[in-house]
Amino acid sequence: MKKLLILLIPVLCLSFLNKTEAYEIPSEAIRLRVLANTNSDYDLQVKFKVSNKIQDTMYNLLKDTKDIGEARKIIKDNLDIIDNDIEKVLQVENYPYGYNIDYGYNYFPKKEYKGVIYKEGEYESILVTLGKGEGDNWWCVLFPPLCLVEADESDVSDVEYKTFIGELIDKYF
Repeated sequence: MKKLLILLIPVLCLSFLNKTEAYEIPSEAIRLRVLANTNSDYDLQVKFKVSNKIQDTMYNLLKDTKDIGEARKIIKDNLDIIDNDIEKVLQVENYPYGYNIDYGYNYFPKKEYKGVIYKEGEYESILVTLGKGEGDNWWCVLFPPLCLVEADESDVSDVEYKTFIGELIDKYF
């Protein structure tokens, strides 16, 4: 037991020092990203309403999808539904700035959320740009279905990332 404890002490120390960890989203994933026109309260509210509507629609379309090929086909076959959903939200909100939808490989900046780093890069995704797209972005993973129905990240308190070492520390200390 002493030998195991002696081996674990350096690992535990490193675990405490390095709280931020990189998280890999599966390579066969499709993301959703919505860019706000600006960071005005109005534009950010519209962004969240658009992202919520798209999530609801995509959840219903993709909930029984088993592989990425099937997910791609469903998304491509239903881009007009996504377009109509966005159009309806923007009409209700009297949004005058227009929007653009792009399904393909789009840039995502590095993001740190709750101590987890998501790498920047080009990812297969649906990108919705509202107006000039100069405001904050919101994103999630559509396939595999990792999106939460709630779009506001400040409300996402149920998501918890754990490491094996962290669980050991919690258990024994």
